[in-house]
Amino acid sequence: MTPPNPAANLPAPYVLADHPALDLLNTVMMVDGRKTDLLNSDEQASTWLAQAGFGPASLPSAKGGVLLSNLRTLRDAVEVLVHARREERDADPSVLNSFLRDAVPQLRWGIHQLELDRFHHKDETSRQLARLAYSAAKLLAEGDFSLVRKCESPDCSLMFYDRTKSHKRRWCSMALCGNRHKVAEFRKRRQGQAG
Repeated sequence: MTPPNPAANLPAPYVLADHPALDLLNTVMMVDGRKTDLLNSDEQASTWLAQAGFGPASLPSAKGGVLLSNLRTLRDAVEVLVHARREERDADPSVLNSFLRDAVPQLRWGIHQLELDRFHHKDETSRQLARLAYSAAKLLAEGDFSLVRKCESPDCSLMFYDRTKSHKRRWCSMALCGNRHKVAEFRKRRQGQAG
């Protein structure tokens, strides 16, 4: 008999932060009160990259745990840099830069189409990671960090970029934490009226 796989019961990572670098950080989230990594295989990493808009879900070069390991390394580096930027302190971008270093712009010439390939790479996996690293670097260098926030729910660790018109977004998602908060507030009011 095969033992149950605890990763099989995990939710799929959410893509709701309004920025792919923050969505990457959100692949580690609170599940049953514990911080849990939602990416546990090359297949899950590849699927997440596709959901975040970085290419096809099936990558032939994503084997042997290499993609997962590289994506986790990138995520850890981005997390350190995002927190340092939010706290206005110094940090070392060398790991993030290592993902950018080999991405070299190239002109692709076709008879009917010219294209500037900004992230030319030897394989699609490296290209996707370089594009994600560039997105994170762009957020770190140009983003308005007064709009980079953590969900206000004490039980949630998800982050987001507040692109709302009023810049008053409080929750990772109204369907998740926002709704839980509304229900909790409703119950408090009801208990106050009954007492």
